[in-house]
Amino acid sequence: MERSLDKGTVLTIEDDPDILQLLRTLLGLEGYDVQEAASARDGLRRFHETRPDVVILDIALPDLDGWEVLSRIRDMSDAPVLVLTAQSAEAEKVRCLNAGADDYLTKPFSHVELLARLQAIRRRVPATAHRTGFDDGRLRVDFVRQQAYLGQTAVPLTPTEYRLLSALVRHAGEVLSADQLVELAWGEPGELGPTRVKYAVLRLRRKLGWESDDCPIRTVRGFGYRYEPATAG
Repeated sequence: MERSLDKGTVLTIEDDPDILQLLRTLLGLEGYDVQEAASARDGLRRFHETRPDVVILDIALPDLDGWEVLSRIRDMSDAPVLVLTAQSAEAEKVRCLNAGADDYLTKPFSHVELLARLQAIRRRVPATAHRTGFDDGRLRVDFVRQQAYLGQTAVPLTPTEYRLLSALVRHAGEVLSADQLVELAWGEPGELGPTRVKYAVLRLRRKLGWESDDCPIRTVRGFGYRYEPATAG
């Protein structure tokens, strides 16, 4: 039967069958096309297959850590992610947002709050944010293959260099502090500081052949770094 309202596709990655059934019923009645996965690996496979408009991700999964799932989704796409967590501590919520989630919801949750947060995410994140790559005519980054190209030539980057470049182009035009880049490119900050980031940026510039004054990876003194996207001439 055809629905009169179609709000897009939601992928729910959740191992609790009761919550899965709840989400299926609730979101289906709201007009969403609901895709389900009961494990992390199945969730990643379904993500590849369906390219959903939004993901609802349980952070406590039996086969793979939910943080790893979130990281892999972020490597592939900017599709909005709403995290479900049983932890109400502020540190857990901050970790969700720093890891790339667009919002979080603590279990148990009300139906009304779930729908409100889902709708807020859809309003906040434009449709164009669901990207599988970046291309400004000068640099192309394929988020799925995790590869950067200058023209047709692939640039041999280390995993850290790729994550650093990916973070900069995903936030093209924005200034990212050294701390933000450490979080996005290294994941576990440890003892990393501004000097480590500075030298990593220098190496990345050299790999890309961007050591001149017109390098698009700009240093914003006292604040951090910004990728300046090419503009149409």
